[in-house]
Amino acid sequence: MGDPSQDERYHQAAAEYGAALERLARAYEFDTDRRRDLLQEIHLALWRSFALFDGRCSPRTWVYRVAHNTAVSYGIGRRRSGDRNLVSLEEVELTLGDRDGDRAAGRRQVLARLTEMIQSLKPLDRQVILSYLEGMDAAAIGEITGLAAGNVATKIHRIKTVLARRFSQGVQHA
Repeated sequence: MGDPSQDERYHQAAAEYGAALERLARAYEFDTDRRRDLLQEIHLALWRSFALFDGRCSPRTWVYRVAHNTAVSYGIGRRRSGDRNLVSLEEVELTLGDRDGDRAAGRRQVLARLTEMIQSLKPLDRQVILSYLEGMDAAAIGEITGLAAGNVATKIHRIKTVLARRFSQGVQHA
């Protein structure tokens, strides 16, 4: 039996990494409609990319590399077109709703704040921390980003420190 086709590779990757791709899109784009557009762009880029996939890296690495590059390009295109539609915390609360009471609302606020902070990071830092949050180790993240594993570990530590500091400052100001 020969190599899997482009369609087969795409469908397998979409099934295996679909939830992770949705989380990645959410971290890059808060607006629901734009997030849906971004996710569609990621899936299209992923399908196209499998025509070139030669197996020199793992399918997981390939999927994340294509997804992050597509998300960064999407964000750059939006910034160039002047399309930076930011939302307020009140709008975040309205879109999330109050399904689970005060405790869940607090968790959603925390998640929304963290997502917003991650969205504000430089593209490479965002890529590193999102990959880390997906459970990847420094070596795998390095394979995706082209950074040395030691540099990745240092970046993760620094990003976590920055996010923790920003988060605690936001709590003090709330």
